[in-house]
Amino acid sequence: MAAAFVGGAALGAAFGEGFAVLHDTVKDVVSKARMFKPILKRLESTLDRLAPTVNEITQLSEQLDLPKVETENLVENMEKGEKLVRKCLKIRWWNYCFKVYYSHKLEALDKEIVRFCQVDLQVHSTRNGLRPLVNVNINLQKVDSVVDRQRVLCAVRDPPDFTVGLDMPMKELKTLLLKEEVQLLLLTAPGGCGKTTLVQMLCQDDQIRGMFEDNILFVNVSKTPNVKVIVQNLLNYKDVQPNFQIQTDEDAINQLSQLLNHLRPNPILLILDDVWLGSESLPEKFKFDLPNYKILVTSRTAFPRLKFTYHLKPLDDVDAMTLFRRSLHDENSYIPAEEDAEKIVRGCAGFPLVIKVIGGSLRRQHEVVWHSRLMKWSDGQFYFSSDTELLAHLQKSLEFSDDKVIIKECFMDLGSFPEDQRIPAAALIDMWAELYKLDEDGIHAIANLQELNIRNLASLVMARNDASEVKSYYNEDFVTQHDILRELAMHQSSQESIGQRSKLIINISGNNLPKWWTEQKQQLINARLLSISTDELFSSSWCNIQGSKVEVLVLNFHTKNYTLPEFVEKMDKLKVLIINNYGFFHSKISNFQMLGSLPNLKRIRLEKVSISSLCETLVTLKSLKKISLFMCNIGKAFENCTIQVSDAFPNLTEVNIDYCNDLEELPVGLCDIVHLKKINITNCHKLFALPKEIGKLVNLEVLRLRSCTDLSELPDSIRSLHKLSILDISDCLSIMKLPKHIGELCNLIELNMKGCLRLRTQFPESIMDLEQLKLVVCDEERARLWEPIKEFLTELKVEVAEKEINLNWLSK
Repeated sequence: MAAAFVGGAALGAAFGEGFAVLHDTVKDVVSKARMFKPILKRLESTLDRLAPTVNEITQLSEQLDLPKVETENLVENMEKGEKLVRKCLKIRWWNYCFKVYYSHKLEALDKEIVRFCQVDLQVHSTRNGLRPLVNVNINLQKVDSVVDRQRVLCAVRDPPDFTVGLDMPMKELKTLLLKEEVQLLLLTAPGGCGKTTLVQMLCQDDQIRGMFEDNILFVNVSKTPNVKVIVQNLLNYKDVQPNFQIQTDEDAINQLSQLLNHLRPNPILLILDDVWLGSESLPEKFKFDLPNYKILVTSRTAFPRLKFTYHLKPLDDVDAMTLFRRSLHDENSYIPAEEDAEKIVRGCAGFPLVIKVIGGSLRRQHEVVWHSRLMKWSDGQFYFSSDTELLAHLQKSLEFSDDKVIIKECFMDLGSFPEDQRIPAAALIDMWAELYKLDEDGIHAIANLQELNIRNLASLVMARNDASEVKSYYNEDFVTQHDILRELAMHQSSQESIGQRSKLIINISGNNLPKWWTEQKQQLINARLLSISTDELFSSSWCNIQGSKVEVLVLNFHTKNYTLPEFVEKMDKLKVLIINNYGFFHSKISNFQMLGSLPNLKRIRLEKVSISSLCETLVTLKSLKKISLFMCNIGKAFENCTIQVSDAFPNLTEVNIDYCNDLEELPVGLCDIVHLKKINITNCHKLFALPKEIGKLVNLEVLRLRSCTDLSELPDSIRSLHKLSILDISDCLSIMKLPKHIGELCNLIELNMKGCLRLRTQFPESIMDLEQLKLVVCDEERARLWEPIKEFLTELKVEVAEKEINLNWLSK
C-alpha cells in the first residue's frame, strides 16, 4: 500500500514509478493473457499515449503543485492494478465470474488514469504557468475529437441495452462463422427481425473480440452500394492513406487488398450489413485468399449463390411477450389483461421491430384506446412474407390522437434524409419551425422527437450531460432510424399522386431521374416539403419542376461539385434550404446566386460545403434570419466576398458554426450585422481570436464558444454587449482569464465555463456587478473561486459539472 508522500518531488517520483511498473507489466502480459487481451490492449494503448505526459510530470514534479489526495490514490490503485494484471495470467477460460470481475477492474483503472492526466492534473498544472502540460491535454483532445464521420461509420455500435431471444442464435452464428471452411457467411431474415442487433452482440462476444481484436470492420451497404465509398470509409477507419486516388471500383478493390495485407497477420472480420436484392455480387468482390479473413453479410434476401447461410427466426411466443411488456414499461401505462396482450403479440409474428413499435404506440394509452385498437387489430396470426406486408402492419402504430397528429407529420419528415445517416436535430428544428409554426428555440421540436423515441419510431440521441445547460441548444443532438421505419415514413408520404403530395421525396441513382419527372417539361407539384437525394454519379442534369408551394427544400448529395437546380429560383415560398454533402470532400456549390430571387428564404443549413465557392457569387438575402455551417471549409472566405457580409445578410439574427476546422478568426464582417442575437461557434479548434469589433453587436443575446480549444481570450469589447444573457466558454482550454470589464454585461444570466482548465486567476473585481447572473456551470476548482462572490450575488447558483471522460466526442 502506498505510503503518505511529502513534497511535490516525492509525489511525482512515486507517480512516475508506479506508472512505469504498470506500463511494463501490461506490455509483458498482454500477449499471454488471451482472455483479457482486448481490455489489456486498450489499457496498453492508453498508457502508451500518456507516457510522454507522465515523463513530463516526473521531470517537473518539484515545480508542480500536484493534487495530493488524487495522486496518492492513483499511485495506490496503480500498485493494485499491477498485481491485478499479473493475476490475469492465472484465470482459466471457464471461470466466467472472475473474468467479468477482473475486466471491470481493469476498465476502471484505465478510466482513472485518463481522468487524472486529462482533468485532475491539468487543473493543478497551471498554478506556476506550466503550459506544456496543458498543451499535451489540448492535443490529446484534438486528436480524439477530430470530426471524421467515415471512421464512426465503420465502427460496430453497441447493441441495445435490452435484447431477448438472441443468445442462442448468437452462439449458433458464432459457431458457424468460426468454422475453418467458412470465409463468407450470410445472415438472413426479413426486415425488422434483429439481424444488425445480432451482429452487434456477436462483436461484443469475448471470443470474437479476443480473436479479431481491432480488426472488426463494419460497413453499412444499404440500397445503393458504392464500392469506392465503402473502401474509402474502411481506409479512413484504419487511418490508412491510399497510395493513389480511388477513381474506379478496380482501384478500390486494389486498395482494399493492400489494407487487408496491412492488417495481417491478425485475423480480420469484415461485416457487410444490409445488402439488398440486386447487390448479391457485392460480397464476392471483397473476397481475397487470405488466412483468417472472414466476411459476414446480412440481408433480407437469402441469396442462393452464397453457400453458407444462417436463417434468423422470429421470436417465439415467450420472448415476444417479454419484449412487448418491456416496450410498454412505464409507470403511467395501462396494464392489459394477459389475453389482450397475447392477441396483439400474435399479430406481430415475432418481429422485434414490430413488437417494439406497436408497444410504443400503446404506451401511456388509456384502457379505452387499448380496446379500440384490439378491435382494429383482431386479425390474428400474420406472417410477413414481404416488406410490403410488414409496412402495412407497422402502419397500425401510426395512430395518433387529434392533438398529436403533428407527430405523424414529423415522423414522415424523417424520410427526407438518406438511409443510415444521422439526422441533425437542428435541421429538423429549422424545418418544423416553418412547416408547423413550432417555436424557433426547438423545445417543441425536441418534444416531438422524444415522443417518436418513446414510440420506438426513431432514436433520439441527446449529447449534453449537464441538466443545467441551456434547453434551447440542440446542435449536437441527432436522430437515427431503422431503414424499415424510414421506408414506412416514405410509404406514408407517397399515398397520393406525385402532384398532390404534401411531402415529395425523390431518390435518384446515377442520372436516372424518375419517369414521371422526365415525361413532362413542366412537372407541377403541390408539395410543401421537397427532398432530393443523389449519389456520386449524378451529373447535376436536372429536369424542370414547378414547386411554387415548396417551403422546405432538402438536397442530399455526394459529389465534389454540385449545381443547384434552376427551378429553385422560382420557389417564391421557400423558407428553409438544407444542403447536405455526404461525400468525402468539401463540395463547391454553383448557382448559389439564384437564392437572391427568393423573397421568403429565412434559414440556410450547409454541411461539408466550401464557403469560398459561395462567396464568389454571394448575393443579398434580405429575409435570411439564420445560417448554419457544419463541417464547412471557411478559412478567410468571407474576406473575399463579392459584397460585404453585412450587405448579404442584413437581417441575420443567428449564426451557427460547428466543426469548421479551418476557422481561425471570426469574420469581422459579421460584427456589422446589428440584428444578430445568437452566435454559436462550437468545436472549431483553430479559432484563436474574436475580433474587437464584436462589441458592435449590441443586440447579441447568446454567445456560445464551446470547445474552441485554441481560443486564448475574450476581447474587452464584449463589455458593450449589454443584452447578452448567455455566455458559454465551456471546454475552451486556453482561456486564462475573464475580461476586466465583464461586469458591464448587465443582463448576463448564465455563464458556462466548464472545462476551462487554465482559468485559475482570481476573477476581475467587476464580476461583482453581474447582478442578473443566476447560474454558473463550472468544475470544482473554478467553483471555489466563486464562493466569496456568492456572498454578494445572493441569487447565484454555482453548479459543478460532472467530469467527463470522453476521448471521442463524435461517437456520442
